Amino acid sequence: MRKFLATLTAASMIMLAACGGEGTGSKATGKSGSGEKVIEVWHIEPGEREKYFENVVAQFEQDHPGTKVKLVRIPNDAYKQKLSVAMSGGNPPDVFQSWGGGWLKNFVDQGNVLDITDQVDQDLYLENAIANTKFDEKVYGVPLGISTDVMFYNKEIFAKYNLKEPKTYEEFVQVIETLKENKIIPIALTNKTKWPGAYFFMNFVGRIAGPELFDSAFKRTGSGFDDPAFIQAGEYIQELVKMEAFNPGANGIPVDEGRGRQLLYTGEAAMMDMTTSFINNIRAENPDFEKKLGFFPFPTVPDGKGIQTEIGAATGPVFSVSKSAKEPDLAAQLINELTTKENAQIYTDKTGSLTAIKGAIPTDETMKPLYELIQNATFMQMPYDQTLPPELAELHKDTTQALFGLTMTPKEAGKKMEAKAKEMLDK
Repeated sequence: MRKFLATLTAASMIMLAACGGEGTGSKATGKSGSGEKVIEVWHIEPGEREKYFENVVAQFEQDHPGTKVKLVRIPNDAYKQKLSVAMSGGNPPDVFQSWGGGWLKNFVDQGNVLDITDQVDQDLYLENAIANTKFDEKVYGVPLGISTDVMFYNKEIFAKYNLKEPKTYEEFVQVIETLKENKIIPIALTNKTKWPGAYFFMNFVGRIAGPELFDSAFKRTGSGFDDPAFIQAGEYIQELVKMEAFNPGANGIPVDEGRGRQLLYTGEAAMMDMTTSFINNIRAENPDFEKKLGFFPFPTVPDGKGIQTEIGAATGPVFSVSKSAKEPDLAAQLINELTTKENAQIYTDKTGSLTAIKGAIPTDETMKPLYELIQNATFMQMPYDQTLPPELAELHKDTTQALFGLTMTPKEAGKKMEAKAKEMLDK
């Protein structure tokens, strides 16, 4: 606990630094006006996760006299563009958060990320998690968190209408119809930022075809993105839209504003497909709602090859060091400190998050079953948009959003994706 419990004064200094903008003047030299070594860190995490960073950083500064860590929080919806602009402009932060996968690889391919293979103990991390930060057997980031997307639901509403957690699509539809009959929005969706809806698409593909199809299309070893399973996944989405399973105007509602979560808090909606980061939101916004919260894995579909122990998973936050960092060794030490086993245990206990560090087992009752879900998973699919190259990933999100908006047919979406894949991946 010593590393976690920083003094109030130190934590306050960090918070002031976080509010101070990008600090390009100090970043240019790697030192502040007083001669301190400065490490600038960009991240997206609010609430208890941000407090965790502040406390670890405060201890790090105490352990490294003359070092100043500047935390800069950027809202999630704006983060990717802001970091991409900074990278292309040659002025990135020293340390930055990502999700690993194709999004991180893009910066690696540009020569903007430091190879930290020799500075990282890979055995500390879950194999699937650290693998999502490795390219050509070199490590370019350390994963602090791992999450899975599940269908969260309001247990009080389910109990009131005698609903059970659905295991199959047919049972899922029955739950949706019962909720509609009682004037409750079945599923809250905030899809302006596109990735929430993409979870439905990914889950349907996995349940229809099993875990191999996406990898086959991505690596160009078999079926393409116009495979019938991708088309059928789009048909399932549009079937749900047409039965009014989602809140009106879902494609125009952003995640960060919290309007979708409010639908659950108020009882206007009953379910939401979201990552386990949702628990962090609840603890910051509406702690009393946690006792009402239940979850179930995405249902299976008729004649599908996928099973419920095959789950969607994502690494994040993943911390990497920019190639242009003025204090690369210090920056690498900082990200290692953020992901020690001791600190990872504090992270999961304080934030309601699962970690990618072995042996960091959650102690609270909400997180235990989610931890067990990941531990018992027979397959973990990283999100398509974090695995594909950025341009193809963006098209995936665009076409999926269009499916929800009923402005594109599933066949048209598959055709667009496969054409772009041929252009970008068949080389």
